[in-house]
Formats: sequence, C-alpha cells, structure tokens
Amino acid sequence: MKITIINRLILLVMCHVAGYQIITGVEGLATLPMIAYTVGFGILLVAGLLIIILGYDALDSPVVVILSTVIPLSLSLGLVWENLARYQTLYLVFVILGFLAIVITRSFPMKTKLPVIVLACVHGIAGMTIFLLPFFLVFTGRVDPGFALVGLGGALIGLGGLLLSFLKTGKPILSRITILKILPGLLLVTTAAFVLGFSRA
Repeated sequence: MKITIINRLILLVMCHVAGYQIITGVEGLATLPMIAYTVGFGILLVAGLLIIILGYDALDSPVVVILSTVIPLSLSLGLVWENLARYQTLYLVFVILGFLAIVITRSFPMKTKLPVIVLACVHGIAGMTIFLLPFFLVFTGRVDPGFALVGLGGALIGLGGLLLSFLKTGKPILSRITILKILPGLLLVTTAAFVLGFSRA
C-alpha cells in the first residue's frame, strides 16, 4: 500500500511537533532524563521522516523496527529515572537488556515467532510504564493534572506498537490497510499528547 499525500503531510506535522519538543526540552531535569527524552523524540522524528521518504515499506525494515523500539524505552526510562529513584538501576538494566534482545533477534534470520514475542514484551512493558506512571503521579498529587496527557500518549504509542506486532505475527487485530491508514494520525496525536503533557511537568 502506497502512502498518500495527506498521510505524508500528517507525518510532516508530527515531525515538526517532535522537533519542537527536542528544541524546547523539559525544564529542571537531571542529565539522564533529558538525554532520554531527547533521544526518544529524536528517533520519533527520524522514524517519521523515513516513512515519509520510503513509504510504509520502511516499517518492514529491521533497522526501523530497532529504532522505533528506542522511543518507548527512552521515554519510559526518563519517567522512571525522574520519578521512581528506587527503581532507576533496575529499569536501566531492563532497557539495556531489552534493547539488546531486540537487536539480536532482528539481526539474524529466524523462522520462529521469537523476534515478534521479544518485541511485544519489551514494547509492552515500556508502553505500560509510560501509560500508568503519569496517571499515578497525577493521582498522588505529585504533578500537574495536565501531565496525564503523557499517559495518554503512552496508551496511544502502546496501541500502535500492539497493532503492528499482531500484524507481523499474521494475526492482525485490524486489516493491514486500516492500520496503515490510521498510523500517521495516531503518531501525530501521540506526539502532540507527549509534548503537551511534558509542558505541564
């Protein structure tokens, strides 16, 4: 399926929103969360540009799959590091091992479902962290209620990852055409939710 002009424009807007977040950053952060957030939005921008240039075929590239994994891993690492000091080292180890597992399973041809299972597990944990942690912080009164938008972004990015993961297993929740049609809009709304949420941090 070829990407439409409208979807290219939507992705271009998404890239501009991600670029805005990279430039403005989040005030008052420690070094590691700042790096993690910058890397996450940077990869989001690069992934958007690759889809604009190469079309949806870019989604089948192992390189793009590996790069897209960095987005939830880095954003969730920033959130954990900033708000859950007790679990900083443990989560950092998970991020490193999870990323290495995806790199290894995507670098060598495998006839099993192991690459998809590894991807779904790593994406799932990182996505749930981005989804649940902001709502927990809002519920406990530690942050502005607007920060819940980061959790919304986490839910949406998790949904996108889930749809693509099931698509690759051959048991899609929605048809490939439907997923590819809604993906650019989903990425734009996700990025906007993240940017608006972090602006209330």
